Amino acid sequence: MNPQSLDILYEDRHILVCVKPSGTATQSKNVKSQDMESLIKNHLKINGSSNPYLAIVHRLDQPVKGIMVFAKTPFAAKELNRELQTGGFGKYYRALVCPAPAKPRGILKNFMVKDAKTNTSRICREGTPGAKEAKLTYETVPENQHYFSLPGEAPGAPAPAELDIRLHTGRHHQIRVQLARIGCPIIGDTKYNPEASVQTGWQELKLCSYRLEFTHPKTKKRMKFCLLS
Repeated sequence: MNPQSLDILYEDRHILVCVKPSGTATQSKNVKSQDMESLIKNHLKINGSSNPYLAIVHRLDQPVKGIMVFAKTPFAAKELNRELQTGGFGKYYRALVCPAPAKPRGILKNFMVKDAKTNTSRICREGTPGAKEAKLTYETVPENQHYFSLPGEAPGAPAPAELDIRLHTGRHHQIRVQLARIGCPIIGDTKYNPEASVQTGWQELKLCSYRLEFTHPKTKKRMKFCLLS
């Protein structure tokens, strides 16, 4: 991937909205690997900014494809972060899970804690040191409206399902952990799905941030972006 191949959905003097590919980190300490932060800064330099400002407002896991918004000014960063913290962002995902959940729609509420040493998170009891509340809502998507292609099913194997997910909080690995907790791990998730086979390179995690909504920090216009037609 190079700066010219950035999938930019919208850009003005305040913000840049683009699609992060699966396998590309939002931000990385490894100077040899390209991440979204460096790719966008290179894009800004090519287009005339000698020392561009860029702020990361939110993140996506490295294996996850999806829509992201970046701030190009300190004012935009402040306003977008405030909106993110007060629940003004609309963050929607599609996930292909197997088996399908027992209920076609539902609300998942848990407390989660992150383990920085293993870069994993887990469900825990309220009051656990470092625990934060995690909430999402999901609804099963009709097969004719799927984002992902369904994998071939082995005879007698449980049927997969695609879920449309609204994320109400932004915890580390939240969707992956909460779906695994109810026995519906995401296909391709080798970190939280014990049935997933070990793969070389990046696992094909069937999770995508397909829709993003927020209020423009300057114009106050409601911005909506979607990867589905």
